[in-house]
Amino acid sequence: MSTKPNILVTGGAGYIGSHAVLAFSDAGYSVVVIDNLSTGHRESVPSFVPLVEGDVADTALVGKVLVDHNIGAVIHFAGSIVVPESVSDPLKYYGNNTSASRNLIEACVRAGVPHFVFSSTAAVYGIPETIPVSEQTPTQPINPYGASKLMTEWTLRDVANAHDFSYAALRYFNVAGADPSGRTGQSTPLATHLIKVACEAAIGKRSHIQVFGEDYDTPDGTCIRDYIHVSDLAAAHVFALEHLIATDNSFIANCGYGHGYSVREVLKQVESVSGRHLDVRSAPRRPGDPEALVADPSRILATLPWRPEYDDLRFIVQTALEWERKVSANKELMTA
Repeated sequence: MSTKPNILVTGGAGYIGSHAVLAFSDAGYSVVVIDNLSTGHRESVPSFVPLVEGDVADTALVGKVLVDHNIGAVIHFAGSIVVPESVSDPLKYYGNNTSASRNLIEACVRAGVPHFVFSSTAAVYGIPETIPVSEQTPTQPINPYGASKLMTEWTLRDVANAHDFSYAALRYFNVAGADPSGRTGQSTPLATHLIKVACEAAIGKRSHIQVFGEDYDTPDGTCIRDYIHVSDLAAAHVFALEHLIATDNSFIANCGYGHGYSVREVLKQVESVSGRHLDVRSAPRRPGDPEALVADPSRILATLPWRPEYDDLRFIVQTALEWERKVSANKELMTA
């Protein structure tokens, strides 16, 4: 008989959430998904995983799901993630990220759910003064997206101090790629992530790609980012939960590889993998873009037995491109 708790994955029909559903299922956990399908896709959830269509802010619904499915841990991805939108519509972000998370955490406490893994972000650091970024780097978010996530981290900290409750907050750097077996990938509408956008351009879904700023103090003048493969990130959630189950010790950890690539390097890799020339156009800097954002992954490597399997930019691009081609082919079949 399995001693592994049943898992509720919020936002499990989304990009990272759907990869986590696969990772937990592959590791032998029974998974239930709750997703309001505002940006997620029903087909991203495997047929053997129950999908509850609803909002994590609905404490009555969440409470029922927790009890009905005997949930022993929550992995929380549901929320809004577009930084420019958070600036133009801050109330949406404090509602979907902070307030909804608070309701979800309350439902967990009421139902006696002891473990919680939270999808946080490197945006909590704002524009860090030193690179690489460790968990000791001051948290100074410069947009409502980062602030709304940081406020949820604070909520988790305070609840863990008051209740029989442990949590892990994983601060993601730049997540990219797709499941190597092609089971799921990034289907987010109007995605802004560089590798996805570049892959869309490589298959003709976009006419061109813009480079926002080429005068940064970096070797080629473009921003540098730490890209982590989504399947490695999903695996980190499994290890994080297993750490909480074994120790009850809450922790916060960066999720990145500890080295970065410039925008130009990424675009060259997409051209190399796809065999296509991209129409790359210069555009002004975007406000609040740090010139470099690279994780110091020392803490996660010391805390968890997690070791990245896919720390290879070419492989990340390959899986992202294969997913874009698969989605495009499926759409052509559906409209034929």
